[in-house]
Amino acid sequence: MRFRLPEQGLTSNTLIVLVAVFLTAAGNLSFFGKVLDTYQLTAGNAPALISLAIMVTAISVLLLALTCFGRTTKPVLIAILLLSSLAACFMDSYGVIINTEMLENAAQTNVAEALDLLNFRLLAYFVVLGVIPAIAVARLPLRWRGVRVETIARGKLLAIIALLMVGTVLAFGGFYASFIRQHKSLRFFTNPATYMYSTVLFAVGTFAAKSGQAVTVIGDDAHILPHDATHRELFILVIGETARADRFSLNGYERDTNPQLRRAGVVNFPNFWACGTSTAVSVPCMFSLIGTAKFDTKSAAAQENVLDVLQRAGVNVLWLDNNSDSKDVALRVPYKSYKSPEVNPVCDPECRDVGMLPAVQDYIEAHPKGDILIVLHQMGNHGPAYYKRYPPAFEKFKPACQSADLSQCSREEIGNAYDNAILYTDFFLGKVIELLKANQSRFETAMLYMSDHGESLGENGVYLHGLPRAIAPEAQLHVPAVMWFGGGYDQVDMTALQKKRDTRFTHDNLAHTMLGFLEVKTSVYRPAMDILDGCRTPGG
Repeated sequence: MRFRLPEQGLTSNTLIVLVAVFLTAAGNLSFFGKVLDTYQLTAGNAPALISLAIMVTAISVLLLALTCFGRTTKPVLIAILLLSSLAACFMDSYGVIINTEMLENAAQTNVAEALDLLNFRLLAYFVVLGVIPAIAVARLPLRWRGVRVETIARGKLLAIIALLMVGTVLAFGGFYASFIRQHKSLRFFTNPATYMYSTVLFAVGTFAAKSGQAVTVIGDDAHILPHDATHRELFILVIGETARADRFSLNGYERDTNPQLRRAGVVNFPNFWACGTSTAVSVPCMFSLIGTAKFDTKSAAAQENVLDVLQRAGVNVLWLDNNSDSKDVALRVPYKSYKSPEVNPVCDPECRDVGMLPAVQDYIEAHPKGDILIVLHQMGNHGPAYYKRYPPAFEKFKPACQSADLSQCSREEIGNAYDNAILYTDFFLGKVIELLKANQSRFETAMLYMSDHGESLGENGVYLHGLPRAIAPEAQLHVPAVMWFGGGYDQVDMTALQKKRDTRFTHDNLAHTMLGFLEVKTSVYRPAMDILDGCRTPGG
């Protein structure tokens, strides 16, 4: 069958240009808003700012011209319009960027988390900026002029766009030198260029990660020196979710959000920093031994992590999850999800973090020999539906935002809901400590808590998390961290540890601290990265 399109109507090049102009005008409010925050609109720089709008349009034309041709023109443009409407909503509403990390988060988000993001504002963006223009594109007739003519026309369009871009940069060289060198972060807000580029990177990375490459073994010399049956460690590691350091009263916050931890006498670390700004990055980074400076999720997936090393040494390792999943950290250790009422005994209807604790005690009783490490991955403060993250009894700070659409609430209401969720985390950690106390006659017990990343709560118009680390605000990277030791644990000089409390620590310290606490001897252990280094008592 011959390829035929209507002989009357728009050319595909014309349609591409029209869609690109629409995307620049309607889908880039965040980009131009941030540009105007950086460069004030004056008579002197107005021409340069206008040229930037032309440049954004030209880039969109270039991308669209390279991704659709012939029969694919309308389907591709419709898909771009629909996706760009969603990208525009998230950037305009939350100040987030649709980069590879955000795409990875989206790919790993479960249904319940996705539903929290659905609201009237998102629907309005999708309909007005996506569905309506998509229908217009679908109904517009295209004029097909044959493969040869269309190919030549497309080549001419690309040449014109390339010349336009080069000419614009040359005409406003000083402006673009400043824009590119000093304000690199602004380009992350271009729509659809950023998410199209990020999608390609994400697809390539995902394909490479699933190509069957063998996982590299690390710490194959790991072992624990023999000791008597009374010298057993029970270590519970709690991975928090979306908690920021400045909302912990232990760190000086004026609200008492940590009554349980304060009474328990924990060692607080107020200068603790996250590896990344999203769960998909931070959690794998926390358990890897690669280090933040060299970390990427592809490299982490290609080699074992500290849980593999601990398990190889003979430690009984268990991962219990009330979040989406372990982000592939617990692939080779026992794992169980507590996101459903069929498994979690405490759901109202949100399944609560405390519902994991009965299984902790069951695991302890089922393992009469060897040291035990249990990882508890919290739902914590996962947004934007902070009000769902705690039972009604914990709504101490009022009025609290009762919507997942943060645009419907004031910053005070959002902050109240967020603080109530922090208060519930404090309650949960208190219950973890109670469980450890009940077992300290048989074990040397300890708890370490740290959040995976922080959260923006409207500062400078930014909400949620996931901004690239290079431009992320402190609120997304500065996280709370505390340690607690049971009364029977005498291997740590608490006075020495308290002196280190203000030291700058990061997620990179976690793996080495775990190895040190559980007394695992291995070549991958770095004592200087162990938080407890220099704080152990003789023989500890």
